[in-house]
Amino acid sequence: MRRLGSVQRKMPCVFVTEVKEEPSTKREHQSFKVLATETLSHKALDADIYNAIPTEKVDGTCCYITTYKGQPYLWARLDRKPNKLAEKRFKNFLHSKQNSKEFFWNVEEDFKPVPECWIPAKEIEQLNGNPMPDENGHIPGWVPVEKNNKQYCWHSSVVNYEFEVALVLKHHPDDPGLLEISAVPLSDLLEQTLELIGTNINGNPYGLGSKKHPLHLLIPHGAFQIRNLPSLKHNDLLSWFEGCREGKIEGIVWHCNDGCLIKVHRHHLGLCWPIPETYMNSKPVIINMSLNKYDHGFDTKCLFSLFSKIDNQKFGRLKDIILDIN
Repeated sequence: MRRLGSVQRKMPCVFVTEVKEEPSTKREHQSFKVLATETLSHKALDADIYNAIPTEKVDGTCCYITTYKGQPYLWARLDRKPNKLAEKRFKNFLHSKQNSKEFFWNVEEDFKPVPECWIPAKEIEQLNGNPMPDENGHIPGWVPVEKNNKQYCWHSSVVNYEFEVALVLKHHPDDPGLLEISAVPLSDLLEQTLELIGTNINGNPYGLGSKKHPLHLLIPHGAFQIRNLPSLKHNDLLSWFEGCREGKIEGIVWHCNDGCLIKVHRHHLGLCWPIPETYMNSKPVIINMSLNKYDHGFDTKCLFSLFSKIDNQKFGRLKDIILDIN
Protein backbone atom coordinates (compact mmCIF):
# COMPACT_ATOMS: atom_id res chain seq x y z
CA MET A 1 0.00 0.00 0.00
CA ARG A 2 1.32 3.45 -0.93
CA ARG A 3 2.19 5.90 1.81
CA LEU A 4 -0.61 8.42 2.14
CA GLY A 5 -0.21 12.18 2.15
CA SER A 6 1.14 14.20 5.06
CA VAL A 7 -0.55 17.21 6.62
CA GLN A 8 1.60 20.22 5.76
CA ARG A 9 -1.11 22.84 5.18
CA LYS A 10 -4.73 23.64 6.01
CA MET A 11 -7.10 21.16 4.37
CA PRO A 12 -10.07 22.45 2.35
CA CYS A 13 -13.58 21.09 2.85
CA VAL A 14 -14.97 18.61 0.32
CA PHE A 15 -18.03 20.86 -0.04
CA VAL A 16 -18.37 24.55 -0.76
CA THR A 17 -18.92 26.16 2.66
CA GLU A 18 -20.99 29.11 3.80
CA VAL A 19 -20.92 31.19 6.97
CA LYS A 20 -24.02 31.28 9.16
CA GLU A 21 -24.35 34.05 11.76
CA GLU A 22 -25.15 31.83 14.73
CA PRO A 23 -23.04 30.64 17.69
CA SER A 24 -20.48 27.97 16.84
CA THR A 25 -20.70 24.53 18.43
CA LYS A 26 -17.03 23.96 17.63
CA ARG A 27 -15.37 26.97 19.25
CA GLU A 28 -16.49 28.85 22.33
CA HIS A 29 -17.09 32.59 21.86
CA GLN A 30 -17.25 32.19 18.07
CA SER A 31 -20.39 33.92 16.82
CA PHE A 32 -20.64 32.11 13.48
CA LYS A 33 -20.70 28.61 11.99
CA VAL A 34 -18.98 27.36 8.85
CA LEU A 35 -21.39 24.88 7.27
CA ALA A 36 -21.17 22.71 4.17
CA THR A 37 -23.51 23.30 1.25
CA GLU A 38 -24.58 20.45 -1.03
CA THR A 39 -22.07 21.45 -3.72
CA LEU A 40 -18.73 19.68 -4.05
CA SER A 41 -15.81 22.14 -4.06
CA HIS A 42 -13.69 22.80 -7.14
CA LYS A 43 -10.58 21.81 -5.16
CA ALA A 44 -12.11 18.41 -4.40
CA LEU A 45 -13.14 17.83 -8.00
CA ASP A 46 -9.76 19.00 -9.36
CA ALA A 47 -8.03 16.54 -7.01
CA ASP A 48 -10.18 13.65 -8.36
CA ILE A 49 -11.99 13.14 -5.06
CA TYR A 50 -13.98 10.20 -6.45
CA ASN A 51 -10.79 8.12 -6.67
CA ALA A 52 -9.29 9.28 -3.36
CA ILE A 53 -8.77 7.11 -0.26
CA PRO A 54 -11.11 8.10 2.62
CA THR A 55 -9.62 7.89 6.13
CA GLU A 56 -10.70 8.76 9.65
CA LYS A 57 -9.90 12.30 10.77
CA VAL A 58 -8.40 11.83 14.24
CA ASP A 59 -8.82 14.53 16.90
CA GLY A 60 -5.45 15.45 18.42
CA THR A 61 -2.54 17.72 17.62
CA CYS A 62 -0.49 17.43 14.46
CA CYS A 63 3.15 16.26 14.61
CA TYR A 64 5.88 15.64 12.05
CA ILE A 65 8.89 13.33 12.00
CA THR A 66 12.03 14.49 10.23
CA THR A 67 15.74 14.70 11.02
CA TYR A 68 17.26 17.00 13.64
CA LYS A 69 20.79 16.84 14.99
CA GLY A 70 21.45 14.00 12.56
CA GLN A 71 18.72 11.65 13.81
CA PRO A 72 14.95 11.15 13.38
CA TYR A 73 13.03 13.54 15.63
CA LEU A 74 9.44 14.30 16.55
CA TRP A 75 8.43 17.88 15.72
CA ALA A 76 5.45 19.74 17.21
CA ARG A 77 3.18 22.06 15.24
CA LEU A 78 3.96 25.72 15.83
CA ASP A 79 2.38 28.34 13.59
CA ARG A 80 4.12 31.66 13.20
CA LYS A 81 1.47 34.26 13.98
CA PRO A 82 1.24 37.99 13.25
CA ASN A 83 2.06 40.57 15.88
CA LYS A 84 -0.74 42.73 17.32
CA LEU A 85 -0.44 45.55 14.80
CA ALA A 86 -0.38 43.25 11.79
CA GLU A 87 -3.22 41.13 13.15
CA LYS A 88 -5.38 44.23 13.66
CA ARG A 89 -4.62 45.39 10.10
CA PHE A 90 -5.46 41.93 8.73
CA LYS A 91 -8.76 41.70 10.66
CA ASN A 92 -9.77 45.17 9.46
CA PHE A 93 -9.09 44.03 5.90
CA LEU A 94 -11.19 40.87 6.34
CA HIS A 95 -14.14 42.80 7.75
CA SER A 96 -13.98 45.49 5.09
CA LYS A 97 -15.57 45.16 1.69
CA GLN A 98 -12.17 45.06 -0.02
CA ASN A 99 -11.72 41.33 -0.44
CA SER A 100 -11.23 41.85 -4.16
CA LYS A 101 -7.88 43.39 -3.29
CA GLU A 102 -4.97 41.31 -2.04
CA PHE A 103 -3.70 41.82 1.49
CA PHE A 104 0.00 42.66 1.63
CA TRP A 105 2.15 41.00 4.29
CA ASN A 106 5.62 42.15 5.27
CA VAL A 107 6.87 38.78 6.52
CA GLU A 108 10.02 40.21 8.11
CA GLU A 109 8.14 42.80 10.20
CA ASP A 110 4.56 41.54 10.65
CA PHE A 111 5.20 38.26 12.47
CA LYS A 112 6.19 37.27 15.97
CA PRO A 113 9.62 35.67 16.35
CA VAL A 114 9.94 31.89 16.46
CA PRO A 115 12.76 29.67 17.81
CA GLU A 116 15.84 29.39 15.58
CA CYS A 117 15.14 25.69 15.08
CA TRP A 118 11.64 26.43 13.66
CA ILE A 119 11.02 25.28 10.10
CA PRO A 120 8.07 26.18 7.84
CA ALA A 121 5.69 23.45 6.73
CA LYS A 122 6.63 21.96 3.38
CA GLU A 123 3.66 22.85 1.20
CA ILE A 124 3.07 26.50 2.07
CA GLU A 125 3.51 29.17 -0.58
CA GLN A 126 6.79 31.06 -0.77
CA LEU A 127 7.59 34.50 -2.17
CA ASN A 128 11.20 35.54 -2.78
CA GLY A 129 12.33 32.70 -0.51
CA ASN A 130 10.02 33.71 2.36
CA PRO A 131 7.21 31.42 3.56
CA MET A 132 3.86 33.18 3.17
CA PRO A 133 0.88 33.06 5.56
CA ASP A 134 -2.27 31.09 4.76
CA GLU A 135 -5.79 32.56 4.52
CA ASN A 136 -5.94 32.74 8.33
CA GLY A 137 -2.80 34.85 8.53
CA HIS A 138 -0.65 32.07 10.02
CA ILE A 139 2.56 30.52 8.70
CA PRO A 140 2.31 26.79 9.58
CA GLY A 141 5.54 25.25 10.82
CA TRP A 142 7.31 22.89 13.20
CA VAL A 143 9.69 22.87 16.16
CA PRO A 144 11.68 19.83 17.37
CA VAL A 145 10.45 18.22 20.59
CA GLU A 146 13.41 18.27 22.94
CA LYS A 147 13.43 15.70 25.74
CA ASN A 148 13.26 18.15 28.66
CA ASN A 149 11.02 20.83 27.14
CA LYS A 150 8.08 21.17 29.57
CA GLN A 151 5.93 22.87 26.93
CA TYR A 152 5.96 19.65 24.90
CA CYS A 153 6.13 17.10 27.72
CA TRP A 154 3.20 15.08 26.33
CA HIS A 155 4.86 14.95 22.92
CA SER A 156 8.12 13.76 24.43
CA SER A 157 6.33 11.02 26.41
CA VAL A 158 5.66 9.09 23.16
CA VAL A 159 9.23 9.08 21.83
CA ASN A 160 12.60 7.81 23.02
CA TYR A 161 15.55 9.32 21.20
CA GLU A 162 18.14 7.02 22.76
CA PHE A 163 16.49 3.99 21.15
CA GLU A 164 14.86 6.03 18.35
CA VAL A 165 11.35 4.62 18.79
CA ALA A 166 7.82 6.03 19.02
CA LEU A 167 4.59 4.78 20.62
CA VAL A 168 2.18 4.23 17.75
CA LEU A 169 -1.47 3.19 17.55
CA LYS A 170 -2.64 1.60 14.29
CA HIS A 171 -4.55 -1.41 12.99
CA HIS A 172 -3.12 -4.84 13.69
CA PRO A 173 -1.40 -6.01 10.48
CA ASP A 174 -3.29 -9.33 10.43
CA ASP A 175 -6.68 -8.18 11.76
CA PRO A 176 -8.22 -4.83 10.66
CA GLY A 177 -10.81 -5.15 13.42
CA LEU A 178 -8.09 -5.03 16.07
CA LEU A 179 -6.00 -2.02 17.12
CA GLU A 180 -2.34 -2.40 18.12
CA ILE A 181 -0.07 -0.27 20.27
CA SER A 182 3.58 -0.86 19.43
CA ALA A 183 7.04 0.70 19.57
CA VAL A 184 7.88 1.74 16.00
CA PRO A 185 11.36 2.85 14.86
CA LEU A 186 11.37 6.59 14.16
CA SER A 187 13.27 5.85 10.95
CA ASP A 188 10.16 4.01 9.67
CA LEU A 189 8.11 7.18 10.17
CA LEU A 190 10.45 9.71 8.54
CA GLU A 191 8.71 12.50 6.61
CA GLN A 192 5.30 11.40 7.89
CA THR A 193 2.84 13.50 9.85
CA LEU A 194 0.96 11.96 12.76
CA GLU A 195 -1.71 12.90 15.25
CA LEU A 196 -0.86 12.96 18.96
CA ILE A 197 -3.90 11.96 21.03
CA GLY A 198 -4.34 11.40 24.73
CA THR A 199 -5.22 12.57 28.20
CA ASN A 200 -3.98 16.14 27.90
CA ILE A 201 -4.67 16.81 24.22
CA ASN A 202 -7.76 18.66 22.89
CA GLY A 203 -9.99 17.71 25.82
CA ASN A 204 -9.23 13.99 25.38
CA PRO A 205 -12.23 13.02 23.18
CA TYR A 206 -11.21 9.33 23.23
CA GLY A 207 -11.08 9.13 27.04
CA LEU A 208 -7.48 7.89 27.27
CA GLY A 209 -5.76 7.49 30.63
CA SER A 210 -6.43 9.77 33.59
CA LYS A 211 -4.94 12.78 35.35
CA LYS A 212 -3.08 10.40 37.67
CA HIS A 213 -2.01 8.06 34.87
CA PRO A 214 -1.87 10.09 31.62
CA LEU A 215 -1.65 8.19 28.35
CA HIS A 216 -0.64 9.54 24.94
CA LEU A 217 -0.14 7.88 21.55
CA LEU A 218 0.77 8.75 17.97
CA ILE A 219 -1.43 7.80 15.00
CA PRO A 220 0.03 8.14 11.47
CA HIS A 221 -2.24 10.21 9.23
CA GLY A 222 -4.22 7.93 6.95
CA ALA A 223 -3.79 4.94 9.27
CA PHE A 224 -7.52 4.29 9.66
CA GLN A 225 -9.00 3.82 6.21
CA ILE A 226 -12.78 3.89 5.83
CA ARG A 227 -14.08 0.87 3.93
CA ASN A 228 -17.82 1.44 3.50
CA LEU A 229 -18.29 5.15 2.88
CA PRO A 230 -21.50 6.20 1.09
CA SER A 231 -21.65 8.42 -1.99
CA LEU A 232 -20.25 11.94 -1.89
CA LYS A 233 -23.61 13.54 -1.27
CA HIS A 234 -24.36 15.83 1.65
CA ASN A 235 -27.40 13.90 2.91
CA ASP A 236 -25.74 10.49 2.47
CA LEU A 237 -22.70 11.56 4.49
CA LEU A 238 -24.93 13.16 7.13
CA SER A 239 -26.88 9.90 7.50
CA TRP A 240 -23.63 7.91 7.68
CA PHE A 241 -22.24 10.07 10.49
CA GLU A 242 -25.53 9.91 12.40
CA GLY A 243 -26.51 6.29 11.90
CA CYS A 244 -23.46 4.10 11.26
CA ARG A 245 -21.07 2.66 13.82
CA GLU A 246 -18.15 3.58 11.53
CA GLY A 247 -19.44 7.16 11.44
CA LYS A 248 -18.72 7.77 15.13
CA ILE A 249 -15.60 9.76 14.19
CA GLU A 250 -14.56 13.42 14.11
CA GLY A 251 -14.49 13.62 10.34
CA ILE A 252 -13.12 12.25 7.08
CA VAL A 253 -9.87 13.05 5.26
CA TRP A 254 -9.61 12.01 1.62
CA HIS A 255 -6.06 11.29 0.40
CA CYS A 256 -6.03 12.14 -3.30
CA ASN A 257 -3.69 10.68 -5.92
CA ASP A 258 -1.97 14.05 -6.44
CA GLY A 259 -1.12 14.30 -2.72
CA CYS A 260 -3.92 16.75 -1.98
CA LEU A 261 -5.88 16.24 1.24
CA ILE A 262 -9.59 17.11 1.43
CA LYS A 263 -11.69 16.94 4.61
CA VAL A 264 -15.14 17.15 6.09
CA HIS A 265 -15.74 17.64 9.81
CA ARG A 266 -18.90 16.70 11.69
CA HIS A 267 -19.33 20.41 12.43
CA HIS A 268 -19.49 21.14 8.69
CA LEU A 269 -22.68 19.07 8.67
CA GLY A 270 -24.13 20.65 11.81
CA LEU A 271 -23.28 17.63 13.97
CA CYS A 272 -21.71 17.60 17.43
CA TRP A 273 -18.19 16.59 18.40
CA PRO A 274 -16.93 15.16 20.71
CA ILE A 275 -19.45 12.35 21.17
CA PRO A 276 -19.84 9.84 24.05
CA GLU A 277 -18.80 6.65 22.23
CA THR A 278 -16.32 6.87 19.35
CA TYR A 279 -15.65 4.26 16.70
CA MET A 280 -12.01 4.12 17.81
CA ASN A 281 -13.13 3.01 21.26
CA SER A 282 -15.40 0.29 19.87
CA LYS A 283 -12.44 -1.82 18.74
CA PRO A 284 -10.35 -4.12 20.94
CA VAL A 285 -6.67 -3.22 21.30
CA ILE A 286 -3.60 -5.37 21.87
CA ILE A 287 -0.21 -4.35 23.23
CA ASN A 288 2.76 -5.48 21.15
CA MET A 289 5.90 -3.80 22.44
CA SER A 290 8.73 -6.31 21.73
CA LEU A 291 11.28 -4.28 23.69
CA ASN A 292 13.64 -7.17 24.55
CA LYS A 293 16.18 -6.05 21.93
CA TYR A 294 16.59 -2.76 23.83
CA ASP A 295 17.81 -4.55 26.97
CA HIS A 296 15.14 -2.84 29.08
CA GLY A 297 17.10 0.41 29.17
CA PHE A 298 13.99 2.58 29.53
CA ASP A 299 13.14 4.77 32.50
CA THR A 300 10.86 2.66 34.71
CA LYS A 301 8.19 5.41 34.80
CA CYS A 302 8.09 6.13 31.06
CA LEU A 303 5.24 4.90 28.85
CA PHE A 304 7.48 2.42 27.02
CA SER A 305 8.42 0.69 30.26
CA LEU A 306 4.84 0.72 31.55
CA PHE A 307 3.53 -0.77 28.31
CA SER A 308 6.20 -3.47 28.43
CA LYS A 309 4.64 -4.69 31.71
CA ILE A 310 1.37 -5.44 29.91
CA ASP A 311 2.91 -6.68 26.66
CA ASN A 312 0.70 -9.12 24.73
CA GLN A 313 -2.37 -8.17 26.77
CA LYS A 314 -5.64 -7.49 24.97
CA PHE A 315 -8.17 -4.87 26.06
CA GLY A 316 -11.79 -4.35 25.05
CA ARG A 317 -11.30 -0.61 24.49
CA LEU A 318 -8.55 2.01 24.56
CA LYS A 319 -10.40 3.55 27.51
CA ASP A 320 -9.72 0.40 29.53
CA ILE A 321 -5.93 0.79 29.49
CA ILE A 322 -4.57 2.05 32.80
CA LEU A 323 -0.82 2.32 33.18
CA ASP A 324 -0.11 2.25 36.90
CA ILE A 325 3.43 3.37 37.77
CA ASN A 326 3.29 1.68 41.19
